[in-house]
Parts: sequence; structure tokens; C-alpha cells
Amino acid sequence: MRALQIASSGMMAQDRRTEVIANNLANMNTTGFQRRRTEFNELIYKNMTRPGNASSRPGEAVPGGIYSGLGVQTGSVYRVTDQGNLKSTGNSLDLAIQGAGYFQIQLPNGESAFTRNGTFQLSADGAIVTQDGFPVQPLTTVQSNASEITVNSTGTVQVTLPGQQDPINVGSLQLVLFPNEGGLKAVGNNMYVPTEGSGGPVAVAAGEGGSGTILQGFVEASNVNPIEEITNLIRAQRAYDMNSKIIQTADQMMAPSK
Repeated sequence: MRALQIASSGMMAQDRRTEVIANNLANMNTTGFQRRRTEFNELIYKNMTRPGNASSRPGEAVPGGIYSGLGVQTGSVYRVTDQGNLKSTGNSLDLAIQGAGYFQIQLPNGESAFTRNGTFQLSADGAIVTQDGFPVQPLTTVQSNASEITVNSTGTVQVTLPGQQDPINVGSLQLVLFPNEGGLKAVGNNMYVPTEGSGGPVAVAAGEGGSGTILQGFVEASNVNPIEEITNLIRAQRAYDMNSKIIQTADQMMAPSK
């Protein structure tokens, strides 16, 4: 009896689905988080009788055949890249991307990572950095005596200095696009690194080349819909329970009769 194996594959698949939903709900308040979705694939089929085989009646063939499925497996867990809602913070170094694109971050090992979390700060040297102190690329440094910092929609950073009426440019933040952003690999801390599936990064000015624009004083909330996630969680639980019931039934069928 293959029912035990088939039902166990269903339980493992729903267990994985529950883990993904739990991670989505845990990060529903994480800035720039993009929810994950689980997809499943059916396993191979056992051909017991193929279409076209000779029938028990002379000169006739079996029209449909008999195929026995062997269960399910997790096919992929991919990111849903829909835009999250924008929340106003009033902080001059909180930046949100309206549309496509990622900020480029330099890691301590010299490599680059990419994020949509634009909650930036100034380092002791005046550089625009992430909450973990990683510099945003291209490196932009703000004078320590600057009284106001302005970032326009194209990423140009301007500061106002004491005694001067007109702001001066100190740098420009770029956005990065990927041929397939769904292929980016998550490495934690709201950051991603490119893979062969994502393609290489393409740096562009904000608002050009299909990229979005930058909005100062806002952050992008996660795109997690808690109502939808709770509904999916209930569905996963129901499917898990049904597969568990199949195992109980198969166990009863295999029990020796009294």
C-alpha cells in the first residue's frame, strides 16, 4: 500500500508551507520585506495500464489506461515582488523606492548586496550607511555642519550649509535593476545577492531605464497581507489534517483482522 508514502509526502509539503507562512507573518512589520509563496509539484506516476494496451476483448485496446500518483513535493519558494505600502516617517534619511529597483550596499568583505530597506543613517564620517553601518553605494558623504539634507526623486543628495542660501550637491544615489529579481538570493538583514538565475546588476539613475523613483521621508512596508496569510495557514492546516487522516485509515486497513 502506497497510501502511507503518498500521505506522508503531503504532510511534509504542508509543513513546509506552514513554515513559509509563519516567516511571512513574523516579518509583516519588517521594512522592505517581500513575502514568500510556496509552489508544489506532483511526483512521478506509476503506469499500471497504458493507453493503447490490448484489451481483454479481441481487437480492442484500452482507451484510457491507469496511472497511480505517488504524492507531492515542494517545487519552489519564491518571492512576491509586489510594491509594499509607503509609510511616512518624516526622517530625511528614510528613503523609499516607488517602482522597481534596489539600493546597493557594500558589505564588510567588499562585495555588494542589494536591499529595498531605505532606513539609512549617517556614520561618524558623514557617510550614508545602513542601520548596520554598511555604506550605501555610490558612497555619499554629508558635511557634519549641514543643517538640512534633501534627496530628490532622481537620487540627487543636496545639503544646506550655514551661511549659504543655495543647497549644494554632495552625491547621487543610484538604483540597481536585475533581469530577474525573483532569482535574487536572500542573505538576511533585508539584503539580497545576485545569482545566475537573477542575472547581473545594472546600475541606473532613479527614474531611468525602467527603475522607480526615490521618495524622501518614507519607507516601504512589507507586502504581507495578514488576512491572506491566516487564510492560507488555515488551508495548510486542513490539508495536513486530511493527509494525517489518510495515514490513520491506511493503518487501519493494514491491521490484521480479528
